[in-house]
Amino acid sequence: MFAPGSPSHTLCRFPLLPLLLLFLLQALERGLGRSSPAGAPLEDVVIERYHIPRACPREVQMGDFVRYHYNGTFEDGKRFDSSYDRSTLVAIVVGVGRLITGMDRGLMGMCVNERRRLIVPPHLGYGSIGVAGLIPPDATLYFDVVLLDVWNKADTVQTSILLRPPHCPRMVQDSDFVRYHYNGTLLDGTAFDSSYSRNHTYNTYVGQGYIIPGMDQGLQGACIGERRRITVPPHLAYGENGTGDKIPGSAVLIFDVLVIDFHNPEDPVEIKTLFRPPETCNETSKLGDFIRYHYNCSLLDGTRLFSSHDYGAPQEATLGANKVIEGLDRGLQGMCVGERRQLIVPPHLAHGESGARGVPGSAVLRFEVELVSREDGLPEGYLFVWHQNPSANLFEDMDLNKDGEVPLEEFSSFIKTQVNEGKGRLMPGQHPDKTIRDMFQNQDRNQDGKITAEELKLKSDEDQERVHEEL
Repeated sequence: MFAPGSPSHTLCRFPLLPLLLLFLLQALERGLGRSSPAGAPLEDVVIERYHIPRACPREVQMGDFVRYHYNGTFEDGKRFDSSYDRSTLVAIVVGVGRLITGMDRGLMGMCVNERRRLIVPPHLGYGSIGVAGLIPPDATLYFDVVLLDVWNKADTVQTSILLRPPHCPRMVQDSDFVRYHYNGTLLDGTAFDSSYSRNHTYNTYVGQGYIIPGMDQGLQGACIGERRRITVPPHLAYGENGTGDKIPGSAVLIFDVLVIDFHNPEDPVEIKTLFRPPETCNETSKLGDFIRYHYNCSLLDGTRLFSSHDYGAPQEATLGANKVIEGLDRGLQGMCVGERRQLIVPPHLAHGESGARGVPGSAVLRFEVELVSREDGLPEGYLFVWHQNPSANLFEDMDLNKDGEVPLEEFSSFIKTQVNEGKGRLMPGQHPDKTIRDMFQNQDRNQDGKITAEELKLKSDEDQERVHEEL
């Protein structure tokens, strides 16, 4: 099968002189159209195509690199060589004299997964010399060949779009972080890897050298939700050596890819207003406000994650208090009550590379939010603020039974009265009784269960005293 003098597991190297003579004979046969002794033209290779695949996007041409299996037999069926015995494909360039002429010709125009029988006459095989101890002189050779791979050193990455969503506002580009699923096969359909089998997307930066060059190129320009097929020649994949026990050397790789989502580390929160109440909106949500809102949360591929509707009540949060992920906190600011928004939150403003329970790592999140209510927040560190200047006799007003002490019951009754009369308000987002207990404990300096006139101080006065102490 190999050209005379080519190394093989089973074929021996010819001595120099017979080798030169054989090359001369073959050149004469090709160039001068030498006839048989009877004067008839010499036979060419006989090609029997007994299995032709339905799809044949590419045929073998001169200079292509091919990988194939073969069985070699004589006319009587006796086998003289087989790549199957060595469990190793033949990997070689065709049409450049590295194979016997008959094999070079017989492989031309062949498709991947095609099976052929080649009948090679002696003058296109090993001629009148043969191979000592293996192939007798003037032997006609029969090869059953199956082609498994073909590529050329000039090949580039081939990308075919299998499905592209109708809406594609953005495409993958260098430095984007992409999450995608894939099935990886060799050109003959043999599977070598799949992210689906691990039930986990492959997550990587594009254009940064973290993946094989062919995949780096093949993911460029993809949309979220797009399916594409990326065909990568070996010089842009794992080269002559291959990798592991499933990707052989010089193998063309095919990846069927589904892009789940992608983002860039510089991405902000994307905000889209879905509905804004027609009434005039004089006040919008801001840092420190206590808000109630409904939300639906999903991945960009539509996978549903969480919803406040599952709990039958709006979610509550104080904006800027680190109670929700940063991207959601930003997206909820500047809203009117009754307004609905869609928020696209990149992972660095959500749950990051590690994810969270139910949220994959590095996932972009989509929120649909509706602001149900809003209450002005209090300054940081305050549990209660007055709407007007408090009474100059605050302790006396608070000491309902005039015994010089204010226990929790009296303190609670007094504060609730101020709130009900609109003279002050408690910190939102917490049960009033708990907030009042916290206020009482702050004022009960010696923790004896009651407040005295000496202990009672407004927070504004405390802050002013602290300023003076620092000065």
